[in-house]
Amino acid sequence: MARKISKVKGGQTQTILLSLLIVFVLTIIIVGVCVLVYTISFVNGDVAIDLDSYKNSQDQTSIVYALKKPGDFDSAYEIARLHGEENRIWVDLTEIPEEVQNAFICLEDKRFYNHPGVDWIRTFKAVLTLGKSGGGSTLTQQLIKNLTEENQATVARKFNEILYALNLEKNFDKSEILEAYLNTIPLGSGCYGVQTAAQKYFGKDVTMLNAAEAATIASITKAPTKYNPLLNPDNSKARKELCLEMMRDQHKLSKDEYNDALAYELILTNSDKYVPSEKVAKTVKQDTKINSYYVDFVIDSVIDDLKDQYGYTQSEAYRMVYYGGLKIYTAIDERVQEAAEKIYENRTGFPEEKERTEDGSNGTKKKVQSAVTIMDYNGRVVAMVGGAGKKTINRGLNRATDAIRSPGSSIKPLSVYGPAIDLGIANYGTSIPDFAIIVNGERWPQNFSGSYGSEGSYVPLWSAVAQSLNTTSAQMLKKVGLEKSFEYATEHFHLSTLIADGPDTDKNFSSLAVGGMSRGVTTLEMCAAYCTFGDGGKYFKPYGYYKVTDFAGKSVYLENSATPEQVISEDTAAVMNKVLQTVVTSGTGRGKGVENQTTFMKTGTTSDTKDKWACGGTPYYCAAVWFGYDKQEEITGIGGDNPAAKIWSLVMNEVHKGLEKKDFEFGGDLVQRSFCSETGLLAGPNCTATGYGWYISSKLPATCDGSGHKAPAENTEG
Repeated sequence: MARKISKVKGGQTQTILLSLLIVFVLTIIIVGVCVLVYTISFVNGDVAIDLDSYKNSQDQTSIVYALKKPGDFDSAYEIARLHGEENRIWVDLTEIPEEVQNAFICLEDKRFYNHPGVDWIRTFKAVLTLGKSGGGSTLTQQLIKNLTEENQATVARKFNEILYALNLEKNFDKSEILEAYLNTIPLGSGCYGVQTAAQKYFGKDVTMLNAAEAATIASITKAPTKYNPLLNPDNSKARKELCLEMMRDQHKLSKDEYNDALAYELILTNSDKYVPSEKVAKTVKQDTKINSYYVDFVIDSVIDDLKDQYGYTQSEAYRMVYYGGLKIYTAIDERVQEAAEKIYENRTGFPEEKERTEDGSNGTKKKVQSAVTIMDYNGRVVAMVGGAGKKTINRGLNRATDAIRSPGSSIKPLSVYGPAIDLGIANYGTSIPDFAIIVNGERWPQNFSGSYGSEGSYVPLWSAVAQSLNTTSAQMLKKVGLEKSFEYATEHFHLSTLIADGPDTDKNFSSLAVGGMSRGVTTLEMCAAYCTFGDGGKYFKPYGYYKVTDFAGKSVYLENSATPEQVISEDTAAVMNKVLQTVVTSGTGRGKGVENQTTFMKTGTTSDTKDKWACGGTPYYCAAVWFGYDKQEEITGIGGDNPAAKIWSLVMNEVHKGLEKKDFEFGGDLVQRSFCSETGLLAGPNCTATGYGWYISSKLPATCDGSGHKAPAENTEG
């Protein structure tokens, strides 16, 4: 009986295994058929990559405009021209010598004229030998990588590359593919294409290259730095000789031509024997005009938006901007931009720096840096300067958008006090304990003075902000909560660089109470966030251009519209505006306001004194300034004043010259009331220590009856 049962179980097992095998085989067949159908459809379908568009867009200059009147495109005037850098020059295949064409084909893809876009022999060899026999990519596949910038070493990427290559060869002939390849291949030293490589390495037009020079340039493709003839001449020489051997063996050079090429003395552009021709010198001469940081910001914005809205790769978006003949209408206010540049280029008001080396001893003077973003209250970035001193390059480091630095106390209105007022937890005169909290079993944080405050000591909210007390910020954050605080900073005020999860998360007291963040923020995003305090709680996404069109102005590719988002209540914004005005009248930004203009501000200094900030505005404009070193280190020897606040004041006073006095407009719910400095409630008849504060009429606190009085507070000004 037992043997019979065993046979039954054995039969069941075999049946299950056979069923699984059948399912597996069927799955493989179905998947294979689907892949095959997709492959045939893609390869024989519409053009996946249009080589004509790459070629035809080479010589169309894009023009950048400013407007005399915001939104009036008839008032546009040119401020910059963008053209393909001189290291990207397209030449027709008929102008490229056969020696150059053959050098690349013999070295990189000897069956180029015989395969359909994929050299299956090389591909299978590469797979079987795990790449030890060399790469399997054809010139067509390399062209795909050059145009799409897809270089990941994945099976999916390789599969897509093969499909694109087969599709390309179905739609374009070999000469068109070879021409595109020779004009887009990266050849080291910033060169793209054989024309610019010929100029860079030999100071010649590509039409003048001989076999030895052609082989030298073709050799660069394997590793643009390793085989760069200017940087590594020995490596270049060895691979050049290999290329010439292949050209001889594939009958593209006769024996005599091969020997002549080997014996030919290369004269590179870094050689003492090199004499540049007048024609080439004129061709490779770089445009000496250096665009403003604002224009750089607009270029980067347009590239990013083309990628986001059209799905372009970085390379495609770049080419659209520099070769596409676009009209870019910026939102710059050149009067404001020039005022900011005047301060920054001359380093006006920057503290005098001591000469010192890396170890702090006397030595080379290290230049401190800074950046500023200025906006109006509708999202328009009117000016931007991304560095102090004379700007010397285009699209270098723009500290206004690229330097992500900890904001110090300038984060408090966005993460603590603004949310507390908006949530109804606090108001202008709320009494807050000036005493450090317990974090991980220890008292934290210290105030700038080095003290932890004192138990039983209380400070009204306005004064806590004006003095930039860390203890009160931590105490208030406990009431707001880390999650809600982080939500306000990221979702309401749109600070995108804060880290939400993981070991470096900014959902902690250090980041949100005192601004000691894992990464930090930018002046662009801080400026946009602070605009809400001057504009009734409305947030506008910052923009640097109005629209981007084709050269004829008929097709609009990109367009920005000022769409407000109510991120805090109008009343909260009004109260915070009044609170932040005290920073200028009696706090850490005292004396740094704008002459004849109502000013609000918040300063910031990180605990390690590596970064300093000033953010705020007038009824006309809002600005954010960062100050520090590119390589983060402690800022010393500058005295007690916050240099960011000083620079903010100098820039904004220059910007406001000639502007009439203007006041912020607040809603009718904002009222001024006397409050008790001891309890934070509205002042009652028994209150002797009082101040005046600003409140939302519908959310007035209770009146103090005197029962909560302590010793009179020292500071009662509001």
